[in-house]
Amino acid sequence: MAASRLRMSPGLEALVIPTGALAAALVLFGVFVLLLGHSPIEVYRLIWEGGFASSFAWQNTLSRAAPLILAALCVALPARAGLMVIGGEGALVLGGLSAAVIGHAMAGLWPLGVQLAMAAGAVVMGGLWVMAAGALRQYRGINETLSSLLLTYIAIALFNHLVEGPLRDPASLNKPSTAPIGEASMIGTLPGMDVHWGLAFGVVCCLALHLLVERTPWGFALRIVGGNARAARLAGLPVARLMLAACFLGGGAAGLAGMVEVAAVHGSANASLMAGYGYAGILVAFIARQNALAIVPVSILLGGLAASGGMLQRRLDLPDATVLVLQGMAFLLILASETLYGRLRARPRAEATA
Repeated sequence: MAASRLRMSPGLEALVIPTGALAAALVLFGVFVLLLGHSPIEVYRLIWEGGFASSFAWQNTLSRAAPLILAALCVALPARAGLMVIGGEGALVLGGLSAAVIGHAMAGLWPLGVQLAMAAGAVVMGGLWVMAAGALRQYRGINETLSSLLLTYIAIALFNHLVEGPLRDPASLNKPSTAPIGEASMIGTLPGMDVHWGLAFGVVCCLALHLLVERTPWGFALRIVGGNARAARLAGLPVARLMLAACFLGGGAAGLAGMVEVAAVHGSANASLMAGYGYAGILVAFIARQNALAIVPVSILLGGLAASGGMLQRRLDLPDATVLVLQGMAFLLILASETLYGRLRARPRAEATA
């Protein structure tokens, strides 16, 4: 009798490998917490309690998941075209700034029209900003990972300059911010929930982009470009346009996340927009394997971790950023686990030999 081992299916790999990486990150995080003199079991219990154990915790988690969903699309969609863009934070803050300026300028007009204009302005600003990284890659050969990261630093510097300078509201003394958009232009909450409409926006965007990429000729062409850009050119596909369109749509999603934060949470553009959602979206996209539908549950998981930071601070006197250590460990292990795809084997199957 000889034993042969079957290769695990890609769908099962996409579930098993990220789950294993997250489990390993939890173990390493437990060791880290133990070295700090705290019980890992107690820390895990508080993470669960702060993120998922009650309706209040769930509402906090879902509110934090909303911008994560949109920021993750900024990574996932260009990745389907073979681009590794990590500039979602820059698109988010500039999208939020654009929304705040438009909202204030249109204050007093039809609220829904103001909100739509804010969303459109944020999407265009975020899309153009990320598309700049795609254009640098396509026409100048500059690595899009580096250019998108540097563009993020430029976006944050530009945001700080405008918010603390020309666009600053004189009434904002201790925390510089733009003029408020007005209560009428704020986005409300979902029916029966204390969660703003940004969550619905994110879910709808994920569904729409999944259908666009997986069920349309345009999406098929985009996936061909992501698989082999040279073969796509030989096949006559408009590679440049497809790449730039993917960058624009991804950046537009991140810009929309900035608009949601302004119109649903802050009411103006200020430093609170730079909460790291764009960077956390990178982790979400990698765990989800660039799958738009998988981004939603992964964002909820990461949103729960972020929501539990305050609980760890209050109960154990740990820094609020302790959960960022867990996120960092998870990111490193997710990256390391990429080498396992295509190598895992299913259970042995006995075969008779002659």
